[in-house]
Amino acid sequence: MAPAVEFSGSVMVATRLARNADQDLISDPTTIYKFELLRALQRAKDKEETDELWMKIREEARRDVEQEPVLGSFYMAAILSHGSLESALATHLGNKLSTPYLPVSSLAEVFCAKILEDGTIRSAVREDLKAVKERDPACVSYVHCLLNFKGFLAIQAHRLAHRLWNQGRVPLALIIQNRVSEVFAVDIHPAARIGKRVLLDHATGVVIGETAVIGDDVSILHSVTLGGTGKATGDRHPKIADGVLIGAGSYVLGNVKVGSGAKIGAGSVVLKEIPARTTAVGNPARLIGGKDNPIKSTKIPSMTMDLTSYISQWSEYVI
Repeated sequence: MAPAVEFSGSVMVATRLARNADQDLISDPTTIYKFELLRALQRAKDKEETDELWMKIREEARRDVEQEPVLGSFYMAAILSHGSLESALATHLGNKLSTPYLPVSSLAEVFCAKILEDGTIRSAVREDLKAVKERDPACVSYVHCLLNFKGFLAIQAHRLAHRLWNQGRVPLALIIQNRVSEVFAVDIHPAARIGKRVLLDHATGVVIGETAVIGDDVSILHSVTLGGTGKATGDRHPKIADGVLIGAGSYVLGNVKVGSGAKIGAGSVVLKEIPARTTAVGNPARLIGGKDNPIKSTKIPSMTMDLTSYISQWSEYVI
C-alpha cells in the first residue's frame, strides 16, 4: 500500500519541529517550507467535513468496495486513507507517474505542496471533476473520474507542472510532462495555460504546445493537436477561447484564435481564425454557412457536446 502524503518522512520531521519549537525560531528555509506544508495539510483536514465533493467521493468509494470487495485495498490506499482530496490526488498522481529513480513519496510530496500552496489549483481540480461528470455520460461517479479518467489526471498533472515551470523548476516540470506523455498518451507542454472546467474526453493522442492558451469550459476530444506550423518561433500556438468544442482528430496549427463558443468538427485542420459561435469543418477548415455569413450557434457547444448537428446545414456533405 502506497503511503499517504500526510505520513511522508519530511512531514513527520515538520510535525516534531512544530511540537518542539516556535516557528519564529526556525531559520532553515527547507524546514520552514515543511512546517508550512504541515500547516496546509492540517487546514485541508479541518475542511474535510465541509468539503461536500470530497465526502461524496468517499461515499462512492465505500459503495464500490461493497459492490466489489476485491478493490478494498486499492480504494483504501487511494481514497479512504486520505483526509482530503488534495492528498488523495497528489498520492494517486505520484503512483501513476513515479519511476524507479523518482519514487512515489518524492513526487507525491511535491504534488501535495503545489496543490496546497495554490488556491486556483484546488478550485480547478474540483471544477474539472464536476465538468467531466456533467458532460461525459461514461463518467458514472466522481471517484471513477478521479482514479481512472486519464484526461482528468493529465490536466491535473499539467497544472502542477505549470506551477513548477512558473517557479523556475524547469527540469522537474519537463520530467512530469514526459511521464504524463508516457503514462497517459497526452503531451502538454508545462508552459501552456489551461483554464477551469476543461474536459479532455478519452484524451489519447492530445498534444498541446508551449504557447497554447485554453480558456474556461472547453471540451477537447482525443487525437487533437494544438500545435505550431513547424516554422514559427516565439508565440506560435493556438489560443482557444471559452466554451469551445474541438472534435476528435482535429488539428489547430499556428498562433490562431478560436473564438468563444466555436465548434471544430472532427478531423478538421484549422489554419486561420475561427469567429465566435461558428462551426468550422473540413481540411482545410471552412465555416458552415460561408465566411461572409456563417451560421452562429445559440448554445455553448462544449456543454452540449454536439458534434453532428451541423451536417444538415453542410451542403457539401456526402455519404
